[in-house]
Parts: sequence; C-alpha cells; structure tokens
Amino acid sequence: MGYGVRLKVSGDYACFSRPEMKVERVSYDVMTPSAARGILEAIYWKPSIRWVIDKITVINPIKFESIRRNELLGKISMNSVKSAFKGNSKVKLYQSTDDIVQRSSLLLKDVCYIIEAHFEMTDKMGETDTVEKHYNIMLRRCIRGQCFHRPYFGTREFPVDFQLLESGEMIESFYKGEERDLGFMLWDIDFKSNETPIFFRPIMKDGVLEVPDLFGGENR
Repeated sequence: MGYGVRLKVSGDYACFSRPEMKVERVSYDVMTPSAARGILEAIYWKPSIRWVIDKITVINPIKFESIRRNELLGKISMNSVKSAFKGNSKVKLYQSTDDIVQRSSLLLKDVCYIIEAHFEMTDKMGETDTVEKHYNIMLRRCIRGQCFHRPYFGTREFPVDFQLLESGEMIESFYKGEERDLGFMLWDIDFKSNETPIFFRPIMKDGVLEVPDLFGGENR
C-alpha cells in the first residue's frame, strides 16, 4: 500500500447520478468511489500513480432536494469541432434554444464527506518517480488549495471545497451507531473493457463505507 491521505470535502449540492435513471437525474444516497477518485485526481494525478479509495465517511445527514434544470438534448460532434478547427466558418459550435429541455433532478443537499485513500505506483513510473515525491506534492497542493481543475460533486455545477485532515483529527459521522444497506452502487468504469460499469453493494456502518479495490492493483 502507498502513502495515504484524508480529505474533508463539502459542498452545497451533489448529484451522483444513478445510471438506471435514463431521463431524470436521481442521485445515490452517498458519493460513489469513482466520484471520490475524480476529486483526488483533480487535485493531483500523474500517469505514474493510481489513486485507490479506502473509505468514505458520511458526516452530514443525507438530505435530498428536487429541482428543475435546463439541459441539452445532445452534444457537439467531434467531426464538427475538427472541421471548425480547420477553418470551416459554416460549422455551428453552439446549441440552439431548440436543443434545451427542462428536466427534474433529485439532488443531495449540504453534503460533507471524509475521503480516505492511498496511491500506488504504476508501470508508467520513471526513474525520478518515488512514493515520497508524489506524496509530498499531494500534501502541498492540498494545503495550498491547488488543483488542476476545480473538483466537483458529480457535475461541474456543484463545486467541492476540500481540506487536508491531520492523521489524528477526528470528525464524527451523523450516522455513528447505525448500519444501512445502500443497495447496488456504481464502483467505477473499466475503460479497458469497453467502458464496462462495475457495481458493488456497500454497507454503511457508523457512517463509513469500506471500499474494496475491485481492480486488484491493476492500472486501469
């Protein structure tokens, strides 16, 4: 196991969309491991390291709020982007009002989690790559609030505030003393196998989700 970090992440809203909901956006009760990994990679990532989520602790009570949002029916094709890049001024690189539709979303409200994770070195590490080097860079970036792009809870509309926790610092979960079956949840996407979704069934005990490493140390 590589060096570990503990991050407190919070925000006003979050949407970790259930894939079985085809039209309306309905969030899982708790942040998914893939979303947690995305937050860490937004702060610091290199090809020579792989982030592994160990635990997710739910600090605040789980609250939902239903809102309506404007969404686009589609996205601009890659061929249109390439054509415009080559100088074709007739290509439309924006969506018209006819492409906008209102949809309902069931979001999480006032969320706060503690992410416990570690990173492992991959087969892409170079001669100058060491565990200590990447660990210290990650710590500095967390302390200074630096990131490659602003981390978010599910969609970019819901930005994340993050804070590095000291090793002995404890924050008690609202669900201490409780146990809850969260049902089947998306664990991550296996991009090497035709973007196959991988699911698992977490049990939240005392507000903590123990996250297995279903890739088994493989760099995916």
